[in-house]
Amino acid sequence: MFKKQLLIFSGVMFLLIVTLGSCKSKYEKLKASNDNAKKYQEAVKFYNKKDYTKALGLFEDLVTRYRGRAEAEDLFYYYAYTNYKLKDYTSARFHFKTFADTYPSSPRAEECRFIAAYCFYLDSPIYSLDQENTTKAIESLQLFINLYPKSDRVTEASKLIQNLRDKLEQKSYANSKLYLTIGDYQSAAIAFGNTLRDYPDTKYAEELEFLTIRAQYEFAKVSFERKQPERYDLAISSADQFIEKYPASKFLPDANNYKKNSQAGIERAKRVLAEASIDSKTAEKLAKKDTTTKAGQPTSIKDRHNQKIPY
Repeated sequence: MFKKQLLIFSGVMFLLIVTLGSCKSKYEKLKASNDNAKKYQEAVKFYNKKDYTKALGLFEDLVTRYRGRAEAEDLFYYYAYTNYKLKDYTSARFHFKTFADTYPSSPRAEECRFIAAYCFYLDSPIYSLDQENTTKAIESLQLFINLYPKSDRVTEASKLIQNLRDKLEQKSYANSKLYLTIGDYQSAAIAFGNTLRDYPDTKYAEELEFLTIRAQYEFAKVSFERKQPERYDLAISSADQFIEKYPASKFLPDANNYKKNSQAGIERAKRVLAEASIDSKTAEKLAKKDTTTKAGQPTSIKDRHNQKIPY
């Protein structure tokens, strides 16, 4: 009885292996054949059945063989979309762009130009990573709008561009705050200004303008005494502008405190400098402090307000 069951099981497994092997060999045989028409027909069938991996294997064999032929336009269109369906957006955008460049008069050229840009959009990473593809996506989508200003896809392209700009804005905002977190107060103040300049309508404007006060105050606090009055004065000016612009801000109490502390800091620095002017020991102490603990202090924010911090 056991031997009979074993024979039946072995027979079933043999048939299964033969069946699977014949299916595979049929596809491989098709790939190796020179029957381009049959191969093309089967590739389209695989594509329509959403078996994009097999479709791609056949289309890749055909693209060079069909180059210059009447059927090439349809083939290249399928080929680009097969890569897209497989989420190989790098290859897809290249092939969509190539299609649009090769067949500019095709009714599909507009679509392919848009999808090529959209592939950049899909490859745009989260804001904390390198944003090269984000920038390229914006450029590609803007090029599409310029080339097809009356296209039905212009509205969608504009929305995608705004999404990408929001991501760049978020990255700029996060990077700016990072300088403050690590205690690089001068760079923080400059970076906050850069973000506000690059994104004048940013939703982070109120917070960034407040953080600018904080960064300027902290920078003044760790500066040479001879530099402190000038730098505290920048914090006071920024605080005055903030208080006038945002009279109901949740940051208002802190802004007033930074202004008050900056005014006190100016008076304190002036007293120390005045004492140093008449007391050699105090002057010597300040000189030693300048050359040992703060010799690397950067120049004033006022002198560098146009500098752009690299991200």
